[in-house]
This record gives sequence, structure tokens and C-alpha cells, in this order.
Amino acid sequence: MRLFTREWGSGDRVAVLVHGVMSSSRNWRMLGPELASRGYRVVAADLPGHGQSPRAEHYDAELLIESLLESVPPGPELAIGHSLGGFTLSRAVERLQPARAVYVDPAFSAPRLSLVVRALAWPASARLLRSTPEKIAKTNPRWAVEDTVIESEDFHAFDPRFRAFLLRRDIADVLVGPEHPVVPSLLVLADASKLVDEALAARLTGAGFVVRVVPGATHTVNRDDPSAFVDALDGWI
Repeated sequence: MRLFTREWGSGDRVAVLVHGVMSSSRNWRMLGPELASRGYRVVAADLPGHGQSPRAEHYDAELLIESLLESVPPGPELAIGHSLGGFTLSRAVERLQPARAVYVDPAFSAPRLSLVVRALAWPASARLLRSTPEKIAKTNPRWAVEDTVIESEDFHAFDPRFRAFLLRRDIADVLVGPEHPVVPSLLVLADASKLVDEALAARLTGAGFVVRVVPGATHTVNRDDPSAFVDALDGWI
């Protein structure tokens, strides 16, 4: 599946950005221009069933991985994935071959599954996907107003059929992080991350990943504190 992509900047230095579930490439509205100002051509994809990308009858990890590889330039200097986008990047990284990879609070484990199930189960998911910017602002008080508007629009654009992938009985076996970094890799985690707990972070550190935590940030690290998020990328961008 060929995905919709948006770009910032130009030149030979390429950065690939991959968003998380129920979001879109607009999640990177601040990081994209920041990287472009540093000389990158930034390519951000909408995952299948998200944003302006095509819809499918059935969603699985293979579709996410193959669609990403089909839609972004190979061999970028930098690749960054958030949440489910981090999981997708980790499965694609060996073939994508970026010079460096950054995983932002990635879906590398399943302890948060009960929360995901409650959020996506019908009719809870119907209410979530109809969320207004005002409602989103109440649960994300640190976000800029523009991000609450974008999130609401992304919820409305999200294909509800994608829920079936996340609600698979074996999803805990699917959402498993890599054993070791294929390329130099940084993890930027939320404070008290629910997707990469302290034990998993320690294991990944021992395997060769660099791990940094953004104090006070929730899962949406780059939207909670854009400045601290960019600071956490120091030496990698």
C-alpha cells in the first residue's frame, strides 16, 4: 500500500517520521520544521487507515511494515517512530537501514493493553473518536491548542476497522520490542512509561540502546513538552 506522506525541507539528508495509533503525520508539525531547519528533508507518512492514507479491509503488522517501506526513501540519515510507529519502525529498520533510529515511547510491550482495550472497545471507541478539541484539551492540558484540533481531526479520519488489529488475542505476542539495536538507536521515554517499564528499559540499555526519559512527559512526549523532547534528541539529530 502506498501511503500519503508530507514533507518539510529539502536536500540529501533525509529524516523519516512515523506516528502512533489514531494519529497522523501532522503529529510531527513541530519536529518536522525543526529538523528541516537543521538541513533535513523530512518525510512523514500516514500509516494505513490513518490520516490521508488508504484504508484496508484487514490490518496487521505486515501491512504497516511493508507500506512504510514502500512509501519512504530507503537509507535515511534518521528515522523516528512514536508508539505504534516505533514498533513499526523497529520491524522495518533492518530493511530501511537508517543511519540512526529513535523510538519515542514505543509499543515494545503490552502492559498497557487493558487501557487500549477499554479505549477501543465499542462503544467507548465511538465516544473517543468523536472527541472534540475541548475534550482532548482536558485530558492533555499541556498540549498546544493546534494539537488538540489536529488530534480531533485525526480521530475522525481514523478507520475504525484498524481496532481489530489492536484487539487481537495475541497482540501481546505481536507488540514485542527488538532484542538488540540493528543501527545506533535511542529510546526517548515518557516519565513512568507504561509501554517500556523500568525492567524493559534496563534490558534494552544492556542490549545497546541509549535510553533517555523526559521528566513529567506522558506518552505523547513530543506534544507534552516539545522543547524538552528536542533536547532529549541532542546528539542524534
